[in-house]
Amino acid sequence: MIRFLFLLLLSLIASSPFSQSAEGTRCFEMRIYHAAPGKLGALNARFRDHTCALFEKHGMTNIGYWTPVENPESKLIYVLAHPSRKAAAASWKNFQADSAWQAAHKASEVNGPLVANAESQFFTATDFSPEIKPSMATEDRVFELRTYKTIPGNLKRLQARFRDHTLGFFTKHGMTNLFYWQLMSDQKEAENTLVYMLAHASKEAADASFKTFRADPDWIAAKAASEKEGGGSLTVPDGVQSLFLKATDYSQTK
Repeated sequence: MIRFLFLLLLSLIASSPFSQSAEGTRCFEMRIYHAAPGKLGALNARFRDHTCALFEKHGMTNIGYWTPVENPESKLIYVLAHPSRKAAAASWKNFQADSAWQAAHKASEVNGPLVANAESQFFTATDFSPEIKPSMATEDRVFELRTYKTIPGNLKRLQARFRDHTLGFFTKHGMTNLFYWQLMSDQKEAENTLVYMLAHASKEAADASFKTFRADPDWIAAKAASEKEGGGSLTVPDGVQSLFLKATDYSQTK
């Protein structure tokens, strides 16, 4: 009887939503590839024809693939979803060992490597993010990847401003909120970084939306209140970066 109660208690603890570790939460991996000179087209072809399907085969969910509108560095940016960090490691191991991937990789690199270097970061969704999943629009869109670096100790205050005010104002002014992420705790600058993605009808539409958003008296008041509470700007000087992207033809989000 005592053993039964003990096992029941362990089961209840394991199933409690408050007992889940970071290892047991869904996470998102943003990868940035710098294509070798002249190889971006071939890299896109490999993803289109092989890699995306093999990712899904090995338990990784394709969220979207983008290239910068202005792309002198030949970047490809994409986002995968994983059930957990542990699952991500297992998926990558199995993917890299897959004979179909090895064959596709070898065939694509007959004339040299396609990737000069790659970067990877792991995120979790913020509690105010829309559901992070692939999405399609009936009209062409441009995407804006924005990264905020906060003054030490102000990330939660910035997140609160987004949760309580900014997302609503973005929608009011014609912008589509797609994803809001925070870096996982073991990632560099996790304590002061917010990353999110918006969709716009065009670059010109984005400029117009931000112009009316910044002039909105309700937004001005919300911003001023948050900065008064935080003792000044919530972000470091030049702490807001924006990158406009276009979806690849094979992207699951367009």
